[in-house]
Amino acid sequence: MAVSDADVLHVAALARLAMPADRVPALVRELNGILDHMAVLETVDVTSVGDDARTAMPRRDDIVGSVPLARPLAQFAPSPRDGFLLVPRLSTHSQLGATEGDE
Repeated sequence: MAVSDADVLHVAALARLAMPADRVPALVRELNGILDHMAVLETVDVTSVGDDARTAMPRRDDIVGSVPLARPLAQFAPSPRDGFLLVPRLSTHSQLGATEGDE
């Protein structure tokens, strides 16, 4: 699978990134180089590697919990609502048909 100029431009548009036309060929080369390297890695025979080699490193327990903030929320977010940070609407949202009343 190869990356084309159209692929790079499509992803840039989805991410709302300004992509200079002269940068596209270099990105295509870089991405295709990464994909070529991944294809080489896929050819490595790992059947002789036992499952214990992959699990030998101890892992920490996944403990779900809240992380305390270093500073009170009101110090860096002057108007939080229900624990969420309120941020101004992006100007690009209005281009997509969103109105001020949409939340």
